[in-house]
Amino acid sequence: MGRSPIVGGNWKCNLDKAGVEALVKSLNGMDVAGCEVVIAPVSMHLDKVCSSIKGDIMVAAQNCNVAGAGAFTGEISSEQIVDIGCKWVVLGHSERRAIFGETNEMLAKKLAYALSKGLKVLYCIGESLAEREAGKTLEVCKSQLDPVKDLLDAATVVIAYEPIWAIGTGVTASPEQAQETHKQIREYLATISAPMAEAMRIQYGGSANAANAPTLSACPDIDGFLVGGASLKPEFADIVKAIAAAKK
Repeated sequence: MGRSPIVGGNWKCNLDKAGVEALVKSLNGMDVAGCEVVIAPVSMHLDKVCSSIKGDIMVAAQNCNVAGAGAFTGEISSEQIVDIGCKWVVLGHSERRAIFGETNEMLAKKLAYALSKGLKVLYCIGESLAEREAGKTLEVCKSQLDPVKDLLDAATVVIAYEPIWAIGTGVTASPEQAQETHKQIREYLATISAPMAEAMRIQYGGSANAANAPTLSACPDIDGFLVGGASLKPEFADIVKAIAAAKK
């Protein structure tokens, strides 16, 4: 049985109340047949989105605390995310790693805790331009996955490969580059567990848009997208449609 496609929409730190209402209204009219869709608003909008989005679109938090509730000013806990109806959380995004200093070890703790509370996780990995040019793409991806290798279960985790040099830059990895890296990631996963590697969904997340989604979707080891800026635009529906059609 093939891997079912999954597209995530990372809204990042965008939209006011009116913008959220307008986007949810648009998404509620979107055809999501044949593709799992997960959207990730900012934390203050999670409750509103969970209560107003249609039932076949899931909602994710963009981050969670390394532990439960308590003296962690500015954080949100997995328990609180679950309590308002969210099923997913995004962890390891390059912006969290680079701007907020989240380490592989910290993210391993976050992943373990989130999974223990019943959340599913979009787990992000990816290399910088300097690392790619130095031929270290797979080395970097492995270093980010090694600390969580015992937590990788295709039923609860989706890996989002996001080449940092392609996030928000308008530069996209070519289908050949993306497929090569996705294939290498899957081959690495197979050294942990062949069945897990075959079942694991791996998203591409580097300036995915309506124009490049069809060719990227045709790659056998690309199982979906984690979309940034385009998830706020009407073309998000075209991205979902492209991967759903390619993976029928």
